[in-house]
Amino acid sequence: MEDAFDMDIAGFTPPPTRHFDPVDHGRRRGRAATANPSGRFEPISREGFDDGWHLEEDLPAFATEVQVEKVKSIITRNTSPDVPFERSINPYRGCEHGCIYCFARPTHGFMGLSAGLDFETRLFAKPDAPRQLARELSKPGYHAKTIAIGTNTDPYQPVEKEWRIMRQVLEVLADANHPVSITTKSALILRDIDILSQMAEKHLVKVSMSVTTLDRKLARSMEPRAATPPRRLETIRALAGAGIPVGISVAPIIPVLTDHELERILDSGAAAGATEASYILLRLPLEVAPLFKDWLLENHPDRYRHVMSLIRSMRGGKDYDAEFGKRMKGSGPYAWQIARRFEMAVKRLKLTRRSTALREDLFTPPDGGGAQLNLF
Repeated sequence: MEDAFDMDIAGFTPPPTRHFDPVDHGRRRGRAATANPSGRFEPISREGFDDGWHLEEDLPAFATEVQVEKVKSIITRNTSPDVPFERSINPYRGCEHGCIYCFARPTHGFMGLSAGLDFETRLFAKPDAPRQLARELSKPGYHAKTIAIGTNTDPYQPVEKEWRIMRQVLEVLADANHPVSITTKSALILRDIDILSQMAEKHLVKVSMSVTTLDRKLARSMEPRAATPPRRLETIRALAGAGIPVGISVAPIIPVLTDHELERILDSGAAAGATEASYILLRLPLEVAPLFKDWLLENHPDRYRHVMSLIRSMRGGKDYDAEFGKRMKGSGPYAWQIARRFEMAVKRLKLTRRSTALREDLFTPPDGGGAQLNLF
């Protein structure tokens, strides 16, 4: 439904309409999404309604469930011209961090699940990822290129404590001297500082810590199960202290809610030891747009119109524009202003916008790795 704010004859502007019936707050405690709409590929959709009986239902809270996903390959190839990597690995599908703005939410539709609460609670783990990775690295003719991890869902989300898939993936990459870049919001990455520091000595690894806001209350509401902002800055400091190249990513920048923090976040990251910086403006593809707008109406109804007006001003009047070259940075006066502020802050703090080059010449294929051996 379009958010058309038509004026009636008295000049009254009606409030925006919620896109989904919200799930009871008690059932979604600790989650960001307010609803669990049917996946976009499903033949039917469901929505709650009052049947008039007024019977109390004691429905259980949404608990995190993890299923095993079998994969035929683990390295994903990317050809998007505005994405700075060619290869990536995703140890998990779905993310317990539950960031309401996450552009990866629509991928749950391919599993017949919702981009809402399902994305945060019904996760898929790929325990065969390390073995499959070793197999793919062992294939004849494989040439090393930096593999990006954390570009879709966070490899250090809470379930990693139990499954430890990311650590095993790192062990395979470290043994093969294969370069890797990691993006995360989690302090759990410090568990693997032993492997990361050894790889850093060979210029095989770099880390980007994503910091959206320094406001703990806003972060709790917007990204409920990610590390707190101070904890992320402490993680930057610990990684830098261990000699691991680390950058700070202000992603996403959300108009009205977080845009005023841009300089403070960069200042804090630089003070903690970050040497690189990047940013992305808020992206609202497919189901993310209505989910974000419902969250906004519930948590910041007084700012709804201002936020959405600025978003549309940089997206050609729409909630989102997926055009390559524009989707990350937007266009128009607001986007231009953010870009100039970022450039000035980076220059003042002597941060670099160029991604640290990692060595690809040290790569040694794993022995066998499950791949078919040569006949001779």
